[in-house]
Amino acid sequence: VQLVESGGGLVQTAGSLRLSCVINGPPGDMFAMGWFRQNQGKDREFVAAVSWSGAFDRYADFVKGRFMISKDYARKNVYLQMNNQKPEDTGVYYCAAHYVYSDPDFLTTDAVDYDHWGQGTQVTVSS
Repeated sequence: VQLVESGGGLVQTAGSLRLSCVINGPPGDMFAMGWFRQNQGKDREFVAAVSWSGAFDRYADFVKGRFMISKDYARKNVYLQMNNQKPEDTGVYYCAAHYVYSDPDFLTTDAVDYDHWGQGTQVTVSS
C-alpha cells in the first residue's frame, strides 16, 4: 500500500489549502484514513480522521470549524480542506491509513493504530 500526498505549499494567514492523498493498494481493501502533522521540534499530532464508509469523522479541537476531511466517491482519495489557516498550522502533514477488517465505520485518532504513512507534504502559513 502506498500513500501519496500533494497540495502543500505557502499560504498567508486566513488563507486556504487543500491537501490530497491518493491510496494505491489492493482494490478490495478497506482503510480508515487520518491526517497528522508535525512541526519542527514537536511530536506528530492528530488533525482529522474519517471512516472507510465516510459516515464518521473526527477532528482535533484546534482545527474544528476550519478544516474538513473528505473522501471521493471511489474512496481511494482522501482530502483535507484547510481554511482560515493560522501560523501555528505550519508543519509537515502526513496522510495515514489503518486497515479495516470488518467495520467500515471504524476510525481512530491514535497514530500507533495506522499501518501505512505517506511521505508528508509541507504546509507553511505566513503571518
